[in-house]
Amino acid sequence: QVPLVESGGGSVQAGGSLRLSCVASEAFYSKPCMAWFRQAPGKGREGVATTSTYGATNYAESVKGRFTVSRDNAVNTLYLQMNDLKPDDTAMYYCAASAVGCQWSEAYFPDWGQGTQVTVSS
Repeated sequence: QVPLVESGGGSVQAGGSLRLSCVASEAFYSKPCMAWFRQAPGKGREGVATTSTYGATNYAESVKGRFTVSRDNAVNTLYLQMNDLKPDDTAMYYCAASAVGCQWSEAYFPDWGQGTQVTVSS
């Protein structure tokens, strides 16, 4: 069983919106932290948003005020609502789960989805 499956990526113009989804198996959805990371071509993976099982959220400075992370516990799904998208948001977006709490380092996240591509044109 694939633990984390992302969807919702696509191509939009600058200023547009997308909502990413990550469906998780119960074992992974119940971990203390779930997060969204992204990786642009030629760059390292960076944290975008995290959310704990208690609902605490944290965002990278570059997306604050534009992105919102949320959970739907009824369907074990993590979301990332992305508004006012910019070309710099172009990247592969990944969902991840951590058993040790919310940290920005990907080293704390051993479990990853396959990613969903977001492309923003100017």
